[in-house]
Amino acid sequence: MLIQLDMAQTVALAAVFLVIGKLIKNRVPVLSRYFIPSPIIGGLVFALIALYGHQTQSFSVELYDNMRAFLLMAFFTTIGFSASFEMLKKGGVGVALFLVAAVLLLTLQNIIGAGLAYVMGASPLLGLAAGSISLTGGHGTSAAFGPLLESYGVTGALPAAIAAATWGLVAGCVIGGPVGSRLMRKHGLKGPRQRAAVSVPTPTTGGAATQENATPQKEPLFDLSMYSVLLLAVCMGLGSMLIEWLQTKGVTLPAYLGSMLIAVVVRNIIDWRGFRFPQAQLDAIGSVSLGFFLVMALMSMKLWELADVAGPLLVILVVQTAVMFLFATYVTFRIMGKDYDAAVMAAGHCGFGMGATPNAMANMQSFTEVNGPSPKAFFVIPLVGSLFIDFVNAIIITAFVGVLS
Repeated sequence: MLIQLDMAQTVALAAVFLVIGKLIKNRVPVLSRYFIPSPIIGGLVFALIALYGHQTQSFSVELYDNMRAFLLMAFFTTIGFSASFEMLKKGGVGVALFLVAAVLLLTLQNIIGAGLAYVMGASPLLGLAAGSISLTGGHGTSAAFGPLLESYGVTGALPAAIAAATWGLVAGCVIGGPVGSRLMRKHGLKGPRQRAAVSVPTPTTGGAATQENATPQKEPLFDLSMYSVLLLAVCMGLGSMLIEWLQTKGVTLPAYLGSMLIAVVVRNIIDWRGFRFPQAQLDAIGSVSLGFFLVMALMSMKLWELADVAGPLLVILVVQTAVMFLFATYVTFRIMGKDYDAAVMAAGHCGFGMGATPNAMANMQSFTEVNGPSPKAFFVIPLVGSLFIDFVNAIIITAFVGVLS
């Protein structure tokens, strides 16, 4: 039996499974401990139901797919708005250095993923699904680029990327503490030995850090909610026009990249002119767009296609975990100054580079509870994670896909 859903029905079903995912997460502590996103949980529940229907040949569900492209463009436009060069300057040398370390890691992740996949006889593009797409990028970037990889003929790229992102969330939390402890012992470092809690905002896409450091001087013409929607709509429209113009010149780029780049320009013009920026409203739009996009992406997954790539995927992920351990120990720690703050950031980078910013914060929180606070680490990593890394990662992934395809 084929069940076909229109746009309204698909959105409604996605909303139901968003709620289901949240309810499951609230009742299973391990899911909260490793920061598994609620849309991932809800989407996987639906994917398992669809798998049952496929295996028993009793039913199949056809979802309305056109909404996903719009949601993806909206999400990446909000990512572009978070790339404030003014905030990078205020963050100082530490932010710039950690951004360098993060970019080096995500580039290495893609080289390792593509190289190992090629050696094992799989598509190098499959290796990207177990590279920075899923590790530094997380579930959001996995759901965004998985369908793109599948459009190049990589069967099972989306479920592979989602599985790799889930692996990364867990592995990043597991290795973070040992990395920091090893560095403390090896280099004879001493923490402040204080139990004082470090109260630092942890924005998801740049909200709190940007809002606190902003110095608005001019009020927008509209209220902030309408202002944010207008900015988003204009940037998405201009970005779409930019992509179409580039295609006439023989340059093909993903549709969302144009709106993201336009948003970067608009954000920094706003900062330069001193206008108020609706960061909180755009964060909310980005969060809603990503949540619905993720759950829809996972609901459309064909889990039965994952079996064909499971072997190479596991090998790549084991190697990536080992490389993350070594990179944090010998690269991040040295770049960040080889002191106590650097050890804390090395532990945080394991969560950041394998999962997401909340994983990094959890790693550092656990580490500093024993060894004492590190305000520098709690400032640098959230700032890079919330304002810059998604933007840079999308550019580098697009370049790798272009070369390997």
